[in-house]
Amino acid sequence: MLIVKELTKRFGGFTAVDRLSFEVQSGEIIGLIGPNGSGKSTTFNAIAGMLAPSSGQVHLNGVRIDGLAPFQICQRGLARTFQIPRPFYKLSILENVTLAAYFGASEPITRAQALHRAHDALSLIDLPTNAEQQVEGLGAAGLKKLEMARALATQPKLLLADESLGGLDETEMEQAAQMLKRIRDDRGITIIWVEHIMGVLMKVIDRCLVLDHGELIAQGTPSEVAHNPRVIEVYLGTDAQTLQDQVAKNTSTEVA
Repeated sequence: MLIVKELTKRFGGFTAVDRLSFEVQSGEIIGLIGPNGSGKSTTFNAIAGMLAPSSGQVHLNGVRIDGLAPFQICQRGLARTFQIPRPFYKLSILENVTLAAYFGASEPITRAQALHRAHDALSLIDLPTNAEQQVEGLGAAGLKKLEMARALATQPKLLLADESLGGLDETEMEQAAQMLKRIRDDRGITIIWVEHIMGVLMKVIDRCLVLDHGELIAQGTPSEVAHNPRVIEVYLGTDAQTLQDQVAKNTSTEVA
């Protein structure tokens, strides 16, 4: 579904993403991890058109999309969420998501169609669909859900989820992770998930890509990545042990 070839992004003399190449198959949930400053969000921005790559190529379903505007990429079936939700506070929850449906439409749609897509997205993630519900009443978890609903209303085939667990408590994190899995399982949407909270991420993903200083240093199953010497070195032991412990726990649960 997605092919990234030698993707590079420079800011002056600083290289944030350095010749990054990977592929994503339809139906996968891919984890994209790495320390702070490793280039994860920059990678998302370059793929989604928020930043123009310095070099390299991005292909979505066989069509080259690097260099296109964000709305053009969205209309081709790729949506992304952001670490910090920024909804339109003067609009209701339903209006926020309806607006996203218009943004993602590849051809003109009626108001009824946009509303239907908004209702569908809100229902999938358990947010209210009535026209009066305002954004101000949402807490951190609700705002994350609204961010996800806006992305889903564009009807993506590929979703880039950027730190969907930030600011949530343990129960909310588990619910958010299961929500992403449900989106893949029920709607067939392929997902690339950037996340720092690896314990939850490792329960859901099929494969993992690890960045460090903009370079891809490892990829594979959660178990393979957790025991990769380079990954252990990058995570300086403590976080690497957490990663290994979580993978081991998930494996024993599956066996049981």
